[in-house]
Amino acid sequence: MGGWSIAVHGGAGVDPNLPVQRQEEAKQLLTRCLNLGISALRCSLPAIDVVEIVVRELETDPLFNSGRGAALTEKGTVEMEASIMDGPKRRCGAVSGLTTVKNPISLARLVMDKSPHSYLAFSGAEEFAKQQGVELVDNDYFITEDNLGMLKLAKEANAIMFDYRIPIGLETCGAGAMESALQMNGLPISIYAPETVGCVVVDSQGSCAAATSTGGLMNKMSGRIGDSPLIGSGTYACDICAVSCTGEGEAIIRGTLARDVAAVMEYKGLPLQEAVDFVIKHRLDDGKAGMIAVSNKGEVAYGFNCVGMFRGCATEDGFMEVGIWE
Repeated sequence: MGGWSIAVHGGAGVDPNLPVQRQEEAKQLLTRCLNLGISALRCSLPAIDVVEIVVRELETDPLFNSGRGAALTEKGTVEMEASIMDGPKRRCGAVSGLTTVKNPISLARLVMDKSPHSYLAFSGAEEFAKQQGVELVDNDYFITEDNLGMLKLAKEANAIMFDYRIPIGLETCGAGAMESALQMNGLPISIYAPETVGCVVVDSQGSCAAATSTGGLMNKMSGRIGDSPLIGSGTYACDICAVSCTGEGEAIIRGTLARDVAAVMEYKGLPLQEAVDFVIKHRLDDGKAGMIAVSNKGEVAYGFNCVGMFRGCATEDGFMEVGIWE
């Protein structure tokens, strides 16, 4: 057994022109969440508890795209989603379409622990939240000035803001034209856009767990469901590993990205980092995404095929890293 390890992410695909202050804020938040998880692991909390604690903290801070600060739908509301998975018995819980639940990841945990089901959505999930007595808040709590501004831009460009960034060459003319710009589904980016969050943990017993939470895409259609709450796509944990994904949800869904990491470990015998690299390279087609992963041997890994990924990882032997770029 290789001891415990933990990784967190705040989304894949980062504007290379992201202001340094924003980069520092993101790193500080990731470091705080990593330290929270490390403390829990040192107190011998099981992996499933640690991923929930860390993602709750990420949901409570409006910096990334989950809980407070969640991306807005075309109607200007939030429809949040999350999932959690406990590796040893492949138990899982997922939720979608939440509008008043302060911590979606904890409702996903309750779906796993307190319901006969794996996935609850929209009004049914909200009713279950009331029955379980979780903290509820008005939709306004989740809506930030930054996100209102981004929704306005997205609507003006008639575009959906994806969770990834691609530099492209733009043929432009006239005074002040840029030779190249960052474009997100038809919308040039000049501002920071929030990202999905996730956490993966293997505890000192070798048990793996994963959790992912998001507001989805800015200006998404009402009712759209992404990869984050889909077990096997955005989130997966089993006896050998745990994975949380981020990026272009539609591509992650098509590639069953999280499950494929476990599959190539099981069926090809690949070690963790090689499995992550293989899946990022061969399962995304033209999609842009990233992932974090841990194995039951205490290994930690990550990979992405876009400009950057907000991430942090730590292991029991003292290794710790927080980064954004390659």
